[in-house]
Amino acid sequence: MTFDDNNPPQSDPASSSEPTPEPLSPRLEASITPGYLGPIDPLLPEDLRVPWGWMDLLFLVAVAISGTFVVSLLLIKGFAIAGVSFRQVQDVAGDRNLFLILNQALLSVVLLAYLATQMRHSFRKPFWRTVGWRNLETGHTPRAAAYLGLIFSGCMLAILVTISSSAFKNNAKMPIEQFFQDRRSALLLMSLGVLLAPVLEETIFRGYIYPVVARSFGINASVLITGTLFGLLHASQLWGGWAQIALLVVVGIVFTLARARTHTVVASYLLHVSYNSFLFLGFLVASHGFRHFPAAP
Repeated sequence: MTFDDNNPPQSDPASSSEPTPEPLSPRLEASITPGYLGPIDPLLPEDLRVPWGWMDLLFLVAVAISGTFVVSLLLIKGFAIAGVSFRQVQDVAGDRNLFLILNQALLSVVLLAYLATQMRHSFRKPFWRTVGWRNLETGHTPRAAAYLGLIFSGCMLAILVTISSSAFKNNAKMPIEQFFQDRRSALLLMSLGVLLAPVLEETIFRGYIYPVVARSFGINASVLITGTLFGLLHASQLWGGWAQIALLVVVGIVFTLARARTHTVVASYLLHVSYNSFLFLGFLVASHGFRHFPAAP
């Protein structure tokens, strides 16, 4: 058996009784060789040494776009079976809101299932830990105190954003406001925003996108880039509220900074879910328990 500083140990198959290991799949072999995302620097934090790269990010975008189309077609068919025509979905605000919320919920499940399948079958790695859901290391701080601190910070961030947003006059009606015109739409959106959206968005942005960008441009640049992408993704919901979009970019940067400092998506998730929960709680109070809604357009 021979050794070399730059190459792994090699042995002569004819003189060795050791069994020959099974070859890796082409996808897995490519993911751990230089040139796929560049040589993996052993000095990088473990949470950045992921087996996917830029091509995988582009493919995820393609899956999201095609998934949106397929899920929409299935929902149109499902609504038709239930006696709701596509024309009615377009014209009736409540049905349109239900369609959009269900579309987003189903697409979220599809994307999580795709990533889970990729981790298990392409990379042969556990799903949640590989995409950044690692234990939150708290050092000498009690774990409960660290978790409560992140939750409290998310609520404080929501308060600061709300105060800052109210300082900017915005006469434009933002698209997201259509979901707060009736009880069913508001409840469904709040459920999506607390139960599912933080899991999906943190997995994709802070778990899947952030490590690739950090390896290519550095951690500080990745915090800014990933946070900005997060804010801009929600721009269609806040279109016309430019200050609100800018504030959401800042929120995305704060979430990503927490993920970078703690090396786990758990931190950004706790900030995210508490941030969303506080905003929705504020609307619940403002609407007197869903008894008073703004006038429908």
